[in-house]
Amino acid sequence: MYKPVVDFIHGLYHSDDFIPLHAPCFIGNEKKYLNECIDTTFVSSVGKFVDRFEEMVAEYTGAAKAVVCVNGTNALHMALLLAGVEREDEVISQALTFIATANAISYIGAHPVFIDVDRETMGLSPDSLRKWLSTSAEIKDGVCYNKETGRRIKACVPMHTFGHPVRLAELVQICEQYHIELIEDAAESVGSLYKGRHTGTFAKISALSFNGNKTITTGGGGMLLFRDAELGAYAKHLTTQAKVPHRWEFMHDHIGYNYRMPNINAALGCAQMENLDRFVANKRETAEKYKLFFKDMPIEFFPEPEDCRSNYWLNAVLLPDKSVRDEFLTYTNDHGVMTRPVWGLMNKQPMFAGCQTDDLTNTYWFEERVVNIPSSVRL
Repeated sequence: MYKPVVDFIHGLYHSDDFIPLHAPCFIGNEKKYLNECIDTTFVSSVGKFVDRFEEMVAEYTGAAKAVVCVNGTNALHMALLLAGVEREDEVISQALTFIATANAISYIGAHPVFIDVDRETMGLSPDSLRKWLSTSAEIKDGVCYNKETGRRIKACVPMHTFGHPVRLAELVQICEQYHIELIEDAAESVGSLYKGRHTGTFAKISALSFNGNKTITTGGGGMLLFRDAELGAYAKHLTTQAKVPHRWEFMHDHIGYNYRMPNINAALGCAQMENLDRFVANKRETAEKYKLFFKDMPIEFFPEPEDCRSNYWLNAVLLPDKSVRDEFLTYTNDHGVMTRPVWGLMNKQPMFAGCQTDDLTNTYWFEERVVNIPSSVRL
Protein backbone atom coordinates (compact mmCIF):
# COMPACT_ATOMS: atom_id res chain seq x y z
CA MET A 1 0.00 0.00 0.00
CA TYR A 2 2.87 2.41 0.79
CA LYS A 3 5.16 1.59 -2.15
CA PRO A 4 3.07 3.64 -4.61
CA VAL A 5 3.43 6.63 -2.28
CA VAL A 6 7.21 6.30 -2.14
CA ASP A 7 7.41 5.82 -5.92
CA PHE A 8 5.18 8.85 -6.52
CA ILE A 9 7.29 11.12 -4.29
CA HIS A 10 10.56 9.97 -5.87
CA GLY A 11 9.01 10.68 -9.27
CA LEU A 12 7.67 14.05 -8.13
CA TYR A 13 11.16 15.17 -7.17
CA HIS A 14 12.85 13.41 -10.12
CA SER A 15 15.31 11.59 -7.87
CA ASP A 16 16.04 8.12 -6.56
CA ASP A 17 18.09 9.63 -3.74
CA PHE A 18 16.79 10.36 -0.25
CA ILE A 19 13.99 12.97 -0.42
CA PRO A 20 14.15 15.43 2.52
CA LEU A 21 11.09 16.93 4.16
CA HIS A 22 11.84 20.54 3.24
CA ALA A 23 15.16 21.72 1.78
CA PRO A 24 16.01 25.39 1.13
CA CYS A 25 16.00 26.62 -2.45
CA PHE A 26 18.68 29.04 -3.67
CA ILE A 27 18.10 30.03 -7.30
CA GLY A 28 18.45 33.81 -7.27
CA ASN A 29 20.80 36.50 -5.98
CA GLU A 30 21.84 34.73 -2.78
CA LYS A 31 25.55 34.40 -3.65
CA LYS A 32 25.69 37.88 -5.16
CA TYR A 33 24.26 39.54 -2.05
CA LEU A 34 26.36 37.43 0.35
CA ASN A 35 29.51 38.33 -1.56
CA GLU A 36 28.52 41.98 -1.38
CA CYS A 37 28.25 41.68 2.41
CA ILE A 38 31.70 40.14 2.61
CA ASP A 39 33.23 42.70 0.23
CA THR A 40 31.85 45.61 2.28
CA THR A 41 32.72 43.88 5.62
CA PHE A 42 29.19 44.65 6.91
CA VAL A 43 28.36 41.09 7.95
CA SER A 44 26.97 41.82 11.43
CA SER A 45 23.90 43.72 12.60
CA VAL A 46 24.61 46.90 10.61
CA GLY A 47 24.20 47.01 6.85
CA LYS A 48 21.85 47.91 4.05
CA PHE A 49 20.33 44.45 3.67
CA VAL A 50 18.77 44.57 7.15
CA ASP A 51 16.70 47.63 6.27
CA ARG A 52 15.95 46.34 2.79
CA PHE A 53 14.73 42.98 4.09
CA GLU A 54 12.42 44.66 6.59
CA GLU A 55 11.03 46.95 3.89
CA MET A 56 10.49 44.05 1.46
CA VAL A 57 8.56 41.97 3.99
CA ALA A 58 6.47 44.93 5.19
CA GLU A 59 5.53 45.76 1.60
CA TYR A 60 4.78 42.13 0.72
CA THR A 61 2.59 41.46 3.76
CA GLY A 62 0.96 44.88 4.05
CA ALA A 63 2.31 45.43 7.57
CA ALA A 64 2.99 49.01 8.67
CA LYS A 65 6.41 47.99 10.00
CA ALA A 66 8.59 44.88 10.03
CA VAL A 67 11.49 44.28 12.42
CA VAL A 68 14.02 41.47 11.97
CA CYS A 69 15.08 39.19 14.83
CA VAL A 70 17.60 36.40 15.30
CA ASN A 71 14.86 33.76 15.04
CA GLY A 72 11.12 33.23 15.26
CA THR A 73 11.23 32.30 18.96
CA ASN A 74 12.86 35.64 19.80
CA ALA A 75 10.19 37.37 17.72
CA LEU A 76 7.43 35.63 19.69
CA HIS A 77 9.09 36.51 22.99
CA MET A 78 9.33 40.18 21.98
CA ALA A 79 5.73 40.18 20.70
CA LEU A 80 4.49 38.95 24.07
CA LEU A 81 6.54 41.55 25.95
CA LEU A 82 5.27 44.35 23.72
CA ALA A 83 1.69 43.13 24.18
CA GLY A 84 2.12 43.65 27.93
CA VAL A 85 2.32 40.02 29.05
CA GLU A 86 3.87 39.80 32.51
CA ARG A 87 4.99 37.13 34.96
CA GLU A 88 2.07 35.04 36.30
CA ASP A 89 -0.23 36.10 33.44
CA GLU A 90 -1.91 33.44 31.33
CA VAL A 91 -1.56 33.15 27.56
CA ILE A 92 -3.95 31.01 25.52
CA SER A 93 -2.50 28.94 22.71
CA GLN A 94 -2.80 25.45 21.20
CA ALA A 95 -1.20 22.19 22.26
CA LEU A 96 -0.70 21.25 18.60
CA THR A 97 2.22 23.55 17.85
CA PHE A 98 6.00 23.64 17.76
CA ILE A 99 7.64 24.02 21.17
CA ALA A 100 8.75 27.61 20.42
CA THR A 101 5.22 28.93 20.98
CA ALA A 102 5.05 27.62 24.53
CA ASN A 103 8.71 28.35 25.28
CA ALA A 104 8.31 32.03 24.38
CA ILE A 105 5.40 32.29 26.84
CA SER A 106 7.53 30.67 29.53
CA TYR A 107 10.46 33.07 29.01
CA ILE A 108 8.30 35.78 30.58
CA GLY A 109 7.17 33.57 33.45
CA ALA A 110 3.61 33.42 32.09
CA HIS A 111 1.44 30.29 32.02
CA PRO A 112 0.22 28.69 28.76
CA VAL A 113 -3.40 27.52 28.52
CA PHE A 114 -3.95 25.01 25.71
CA ILE A 115 -7.22 25.07 23.78
CA ASP A 116 -8.36 22.66 21.05
CA VAL A 117 -7.81 23.12 17.31
CA ASP A 118 -10.19 23.04 14.34
CA ARG A 119 -10.51 19.99 12.07
CA GLU A 120 -10.50 22.33 9.06
CA THR A 121 -7.38 24.37 9.91
CA MET A 122 -5.37 22.37 12.48
CA GLY A 123 -5.10 25.75 14.24
CA LEU A 124 -6.73 27.25 17.35
CA SER A 125 -10.50 26.77 17.21
CA PRO A 126 -12.66 29.88 17.76
CA ASP A 127 -15.53 27.60 18.83
CA SER A 128 -13.41 25.91 21.49
CA LEU A 129 -11.95 29.23 22.63
CA ARG A 130 -15.39 30.82 22.96
CA LYS A 131 -16.69 27.81 24.89
CA TRP A 132 -13.74 27.76 27.29
CA LEU A 133 -13.83 31.51 27.94
CA SER A 134 -17.60 31.48 28.53
CA THR A 135 -17.16 29.11 31.48
CA SER A 136 -13.62 29.80 32.69
CA ALA A 137 -13.14 33.57 32.27
CA GLU A 138 -14.64 36.73 33.73
CA ILE A 139 -14.16 40.42 33.01
CA LYS A 140 -13.37 42.80 35.88
CA ASP A 141 -12.73 46.48 35.17
CA GLY A 142 -11.93 45.73 31.56
CA VAL A 143 -9.46 42.93 32.38
CA CYS A 144 -9.96 39.22 31.68
CA TYR A 145 -9.29 36.80 34.53
CA ASN A 146 -9.30 33.01 34.87
CA LYS A 147 -12.00 32.19 37.41
CA GLU A 148 -10.18 29.06 38.56
CA THR A 149 -6.64 30.42 38.99
CA GLY A 150 -7.39 34.11 39.52
CA ARG A 151 -4.65 34.99 37.05
CA ARG A 152 -4.99 37.60 34.31
CA ILE A 153 -5.55 36.19 30.81
CA LYS A 154 -3.52 38.69 28.82
CA ALA A 155 -2.93 37.24 25.35
CA CYS A 156 -3.96 34.61 22.82
CA VAL A 157 -1.44 33.11 20.37
CA PRO A 158 -2.94 31.01 17.56
CA MET A 159 -0.47 29.32 15.19
CA HIS A 160 -1.03 28.92 11.44
CA THR A 161 -0.19 25.22 11.36
CA PHE A 162 1.89 24.14 8.34
CA GLY A 163 0.98 27.47 6.70
CA HIS A 164 -2.81 26.99 6.87
CA PRO A 165 -4.47 30.15 8.24
CA VAL A 166 -6.69 29.89 11.31
CA ARG A 167 -10.18 31.44 11.40
CA LEU A 168 -8.80 34.88 12.13
CA ALA A 169 -11.96 36.97 11.86
CA GLU A 170 -13.65 35.03 14.66
CA LEU A 171 -10.55 34.95 16.84
CA VAL A 172 -10.15 38.72 16.47
CA GLN A 173 -13.78 39.23 17.55
CA ILE A 174 -13.48 36.91 20.57
CA CYS A 175 -10.26 38.50 21.77
CA GLU A 176 -11.77 41.97 21.49
CA GLN A 177 -14.83 40.84 23.43
CA TYR A 178 -12.70 39.47 26.27
CA HIS A 179 -10.04 42.23 26.23
CA ILE A 180 -7.29 39.77 25.28
CA GLU A 181 -4.34 40.72 23.05
CA LEU A 182 -4.18 38.64 19.87
CA ILE A 183 -0.68 37.70 18.68
CA GLU A 184 -0.33 35.67 15.49
CA ASP A 185 2.30 32.95 15.47
CA ALA A 186 2.77 33.20 11.71
CA ALA A 187 6.14 31.42 11.82
CA GLU A 188 5.10 28.92 9.16
CA SER A 189 2.80 31.04 7.00
CA VAL A 190 4.82 33.57 5.01
CA GLY A 191 3.00 33.79 1.69
CA SER A 192 -0.34 32.57 3.12
CA LEU A 193 -3.52 34.63 2.82
CA TYR A 194 -6.71 34.70 4.87
CA LYS A 195 -9.61 36.18 2.88
CA GLY A 196 -7.12 37.87 0.56
CA ARG A 197 -5.01 39.40 3.32
CA HIS A 198 -1.61 38.18 4.48
CA THR A 199 -1.40 36.29 7.76
CA GLY A 200 0.41 38.25 10.43
CA THR A 201 -1.49 41.47 9.72
CA PHE A 202 -4.67 40.78 11.72
CA ALA A 203 -3.07 41.11 15.15
CA LYS A 204 -1.37 44.19 16.53
CA ILE A 205 1.88 42.16 16.62
CA SER A 206 2.82 38.93 14.82
CA ALA A 207 5.89 36.77 14.39
CA LEU A 208 7.45 35.11 11.33
CA SER A 209 10.26 32.55 11.07
CA PHE A 210 12.93 32.15 8.40
CA ASN A 211 14.58 29.01 9.73
CA GLY A 212 16.43 26.78 7.26
CA ASN A 213 13.39 24.57 6.68
CA LYS A 214 10.86 27.36 6.09
CA THR A 215 9.32 28.50 2.77
CA ILE A 216 12.04 31.16 2.55
CA THR A 217 15.10 31.17 4.77
CA THR A 218 17.79 33.45 6.15
CA GLY A 219 19.61 30.46 7.66
CA GLY A 220 18.26 31.36 11.06
CA GLY A 221 15.99 34.34 11.48
CA GLY A 222 12.64 35.76 12.42
CA MET A 223 10.61 38.93 12.07
CA LEU A 224 8.00 40.97 13.90
CA LEU A 225 5.09 42.48 11.96
CA PHE A 226 3.22 45.53 13.24
CA ARG A 227 0.03 47.40 12.37
CA ASP A 228 1.43 50.44 14.23
CA ALA A 229 4.69 51.80 12.81
CA GLU A 230 5.53 53.60 16.08
CA LEU A 231 5.27 50.39 18.08
CA GLY A 232 7.46 48.74 15.46
CA ALA A 233 10.08 51.46 15.87
CA TYR A 234 10.02 50.90 19.64
CA ALA A 235 10.51 47.16 19.04
CA LYS A 236 13.51 47.91 16.84
CA HIS A 237 14.98 49.95 19.69
CA LEU A 238 14.46 47.18 22.26
CA THR A 239 15.81 44.44 20.01
CA THR A 240 19.03 46.40 19.44
CA GLN A 241 19.94 46.57 23.15
CA ALA A 242 17.87 49.77 23.64
CA LYS A 243 20.94 51.83 22.77
CA VAL A 244 20.35 55.57 22.57
CA PRO A 245 21.77 56.86 19.24
CA HIS A 246 25.02 58.77 19.67
CA ARG A 247 28.26 59.08 17.73
CA TRP A 248 30.34 57.54 20.53
CA GLU A 249 28.46 57.34 23.86
CA PHE A 250 27.05 54.01 25.09
CA MET A 251 23.76 54.85 26.81
CA HIS A 252 20.74 52.55 27.08
CA ASP A 253 17.28 53.68 28.22
CA HIS A 254 15.57 50.30 28.74
CA ILE A 255 16.48 46.70 29.40
CA GLY A 256 17.24 45.71 25.84
CA TYR A 257 17.63 42.47 23.93
CA ASN A 258 20.33 41.38 21.52
CA TYR A 259 17.81 40.03 19.01
CA ARG A 260 19.41 41.69 15.97
CA MET A 261 19.59 39.79 12.70
CA PRO A 262 23.04 40.03 11.07
CA ASN A 263 23.27 41.77 7.70
CA ILE A 264 24.60 38.58 6.11
CA ASN A 265 21.39 36.73 7.05
CA ALA A 266 19.26 39.61 5.83
CA ALA A 267 21.11 39.52 2.50
CA LEU A 268 19.99 35.92 2.09
CA GLY A 269 16.45 37.00 3.01
CA CYS A 270 16.37 39.72 0.35
CA ALA A 271 17.33 37.24 -2.34
CA GLN A 272 14.74 34.76 -1.08
CA MET A 273 11.98 37.39 -1.02
CA GLU A 274 12.62 38.08 -4.71
CA ASN A 275 11.45 34.51 -5.42
CA LEU A 276 8.79 34.08 -2.73
CA ASP A 277 5.82 34.21 -5.12
CA ARG A 278 7.52 31.66 -7.36
CA PHE A 279 8.20 29.37 -4.39
CA VAL A 280 4.60 29.57 -3.13
CA ALA A 281 3.18 28.90 -6.60
CA ASN A 282 5.49 25.91 -6.95
CA LYS A 283 4.54 24.52 -3.54
CA ARG A 284 0.84 24.98 -4.26
CA GLU A 285 1.30 23.09 -7.52
CA THR A 286 2.96 20.26 -5.55
CA ALA A 287 0.03 20.26 -3.11
CA GLU A 288 -2.42 19.87 -6.02
CA LYS A 289 -0.44 16.89 -7.31
CA TYR A 290 -0.55 15.30 -3.87
CA LYS A 291 -4.26 16.02 -3.57
CA LEU A 292 -5.01 14.23 -6.86
CA PHE A 293 -2.71 11.33 -6.03
CA PHE A 294 -4.27 10.61 -2.62
CA LYS A 295 -7.86 11.13 -3.84
CA ASP A 296 -8.53 7.41 -4.35
CA MET A 297 -6.35 6.11 -1.51
CA PRO A 298 -7.14 5.31 2.14
CA ILE A 299 -4.82 8.20 3.03
CA GLU A 300 -6.41 11.64 3.27
CA PHE A 301 -4.59 14.75 2.04
CA PHE A 302 -5.07 17.82 4.27
CA PRO A 303 -6.21 20.78 2.07
CA GLU A 304 -6.14 24.53 2.66
CA PRO A 305 -9.12 25.97 4.60
CA GLU A 306 -11.98 27.75 2.87
CA ASP A 307 -11.37 31.40 1.89
CA CYS A 308 -7.62 30.92 2.33
CA ARG A 309 -4.53 30.65 0.18
CA SER A 310 -2.04 28.46 2.00
CA ASN A 311 1.65 28.41 1.25
CA TYR A 312 1.52 24.65 2.00
CA TRP A 313 4.77 24.96 3.93
CA LEU A 314 4.56 21.31 4.94
CA ASN A 315 2.04 19.09 3.19
CA ALA A 316 0.19 16.78 5.55
CA VAL A 317 -1.73 13.54 5.19
CA LEU A 318 -4.05 11.82 7.66
CA LEU A 319 -3.75 8.09 8.32
CA PRO A 320 -6.64 6.00 9.71
CA ASP A 321 -5.11 5.51 13.17
CA LYS A 322 -1.84 5.55 15.10
CA SER A 323 -0.77 2.01 14.19
CA VAL A 324 -1.20 2.69 10.46
CA ARG A 325 0.53 6.04 10.91
CA ASP A 326 3.57 4.33 12.44
CA GLU A 327 3.64 1.72 9.66
CA PHE A 328 3.60 4.53 7.10
CA LEU A 329 6.39 6.43 8.88
CA THR A 330 8.55 3.31 9.10
CA TYR A 331 8.10 2.28 5.47
CA THR A 332 8.65 5.72 3.94
CA ASN A 333 11.73 6.54 6.01
CA ASP A 334 13.16 3.07 5.31
CA HIS A 335 12.69 3.62 1.58
CA GLY A 336 14.30 7.00 1.04
CA VAL A 337 11.43 9.40 1.74
CA MET A 338 11.57 11.56 4.84
CA THR A 339 8.24 11.79 6.69
CA ARG A 340 7.49 12.99 10.19
CA PRO A 341 4.56 12.87 12.64
CA VAL A 342 3.13 16.08 14.06
CA TRP A 343 5.05 17.57 16.99
CA GLY A 344 4.68 16.08 20.45
CA LEU A 345 1.74 17.89 22.05
CA MET A 346 2.65 20.71 24.42
CA ASN A 347 0.59 19.37 27.32
CA LYS A 348 2.54 16.09 27.06
CA GLN A 349 5.92 17.80 27.46
CA PRO A 350 7.09 17.46 31.08
CA MET A 351 7.48 21.21 31.66
CA PHE A 352 3.94 21.94 30.42
CA ALA A 353 2.16 18.84 31.73
CA GLY A 354 0.45 20.80 34.52
CA CYS A 355 -0.96 23.51 32.27
CA GLN A 356 -4.68 24.05 31.99
CA THR A 357 -6.41 22.66 28.87
CA ASP A 358 -9.87 22.03 27.50
CA ASP A 359 -10.78 18.54 26.25
CA LEU A 360 -8.40 18.80 23.23
CA THR A 361 -10.60 16.36 21.28
CA ASN A 362 -9.39 17.32 17.80
CA THR A 363 -5.83 17.80 19.03
CA TYR A 364 -5.59 14.16 20.19
CA TRP A 365 -7.30 13.00 16.98
CA PHE A 366 -4.68 14.76 14.84
CA GLU A 367 -1.82 13.56 17.05
CA GLU A 368 -2.54 9.95 16.10
CA ARG A 369 -2.99 10.55 12.37
CA VAL A 370 -0.95 13.46 10.96
CA VAL A 371 2.16 12.83 8.91
CA ASN A 372 4.14 15.47 7.00
CA ILE A 373 5.45 14.49 3.59
CA PRO A 374 8.18 16.09 1.40
CA SER A 375 7.29 19.68 0.53
CA SER A 376 10.42 21.32 -0.90
CA VAL A 377 10.23 23.62 -3.89
CA ARG A 378 10.63 21.38 -6.96
CA LEU A 379 13.23 22.74 -9.37
